[in-house]
Amino acid sequence: MRLQFWGAARTVTGSMHLLEVNDRKILLDCGLFQGRRALSYDRNLNFPFDPAEIDLLVLSHAHIDHAGNIPNLIKQGFRGNIYCTPATRDLSAAMLPDSGRIQESDIAYLNKKRSRKGEPPVQPLYTMTDAVDSLQYFVSLPYWRHLPIAPGVTLTFHDAGHILGSAIVVLDIDEDGQQKRLVFSGDLGRQGMAILRDPEFIDRADYVIMESTYGARDHESLGEASKKLREVVNRVCGRNGGKVLVPSFAVGRTQELVYTLHQLRDAHKIPSLPVFVDSPLAVNVTEVFRLHPDSYNADIREFMAEDKHHSPFGFEELTYVRKVADSKELNFLREPAMIISASGMCEGGRILHHLKNNIEDPQTTILFVGFQAENTLGRRILDGQSPVKIFGEEYEVRAQVERIEGYSAHADRTGLKTWALHFDRQQLKKLFLVHGELKAAAALSVSLEGAGLEHVTIPERGQAFDLN
Repeated sequence: MRLQFWGAARTVTGSMHLLEVNDRKILLDCGLFQGRRALSYDRNLNFPFDPAEIDLLVLSHAHIDHAGNIPNLIKQGFRGNIYCTPATRDLSAAMLPDSGRIQESDIAYLNKKRSRKGEPPVQPLYTMTDAVDSLQYFVSLPYWRHLPIAPGVTLTFHDAGHILGSAIVVLDIDEDGQQKRLVFSGDLGRQGMAILRDPEFIDRADYVIMESTYGARDHESLGEASKKLREVVNRVCGRNGGKVLVPSFAVGRTQELVYTLHQLRDAHKIPSLPVFVDSPLAVNVTEVFRLHPDSYNADIREFMAEDKHHSPFGFEELTYVRKVADSKELNFLREPAMIISASGMCEGGRILHHLKNNIEDPQTTILFVGFQAENTLGRRILDGQSPVKIFGEEYEVRAQVERIEGYSAHADRTGLKTWALHFDRQQLKKLFLVHGELKAAAALSVSLEGAGLEHVTIPERGQAFDLN
């Protein structure tokens, strides 16, 4: 059995790990790498293996950094099954075509610039049509069901509690009469989140691939996050104008913010404030959330039973925006308002237009509620850089910049450590830390080894290991 790391190795994007066992090649995730544009395009376009030789893919969840390069994989020859949970399949049906549309739009804009310079045009990684076509390869498997997916390999999904449908991947393997278990955490959620169940603990494994996004620090509590959100809303409402711009991931974060605002409004802790979810993808994803109440925790079920709307994702002041014309109308708002828009790292989508029109206004507040990867526009704004480029033009950052960490859907240092220490240390042979910048992964490694967990490794991109 051989394991090779091709993505999310010492970084947090482009999750992709290749397992070779019993003459089969199994890919764990196939995400888009996000960072500097030229590097991202090249790395995402060119796989380090022949996609046609991959036998099957196991997908942990639908976030683009885990699923976003699937249409390109198929475009280049992959024809195997893609195993995921039902909710992940439904989310992918919304997210991958949207990603294809963005690929086409971004390349069209880039080719205009290349044409002016006399440079030849380039092609998108994949189109919306490619993304739609890729959905025929998805095979849904509910949590806790056991399914043989290759000779000697049985797959079981457990709830990761990260986003709707997110899964911990458990592979029970019989190789030459030897029984082995490989566990891939995917992205782990936090205990006590607003909508989803807590991530499950797995007791047994020989080998573990584990995320480390927040391995170097703990989050503020959800109560503190709610308090900060309340303070920002009340401060903006106390002014004559101004907007709160919230770059937000369309999956999970947007729905959680809407639910929290709903709770605050019902409790009269914030005044009446127009809230706009300006992202067609987020609107579609919210509809998918409505289809999967089986994934909700007990608290939100109780809220739904008692709330007059019988939905966590709708209240009087909330408007979901689909049409481009309606999105443009938000530029003319004069009263305080909140605009929640994708993408979460400000790398595309309608949030860029809102930033372009408001980032130089001191009355504007840019509120970050999620992780900002290196070399993204969101990270540059958060780090205090000014000016910043938006659509190729420079803008001074005069808006107020705020950050709330408590809404992260990732487990923090304590949560990750607690999850890892549930494994039987006598059985565990190797634990690989992925999906984290090196500083975070190294800090978590030291913490785990200090707690007596041995054989922790932080693989580099392309590094391979024989798992005997």
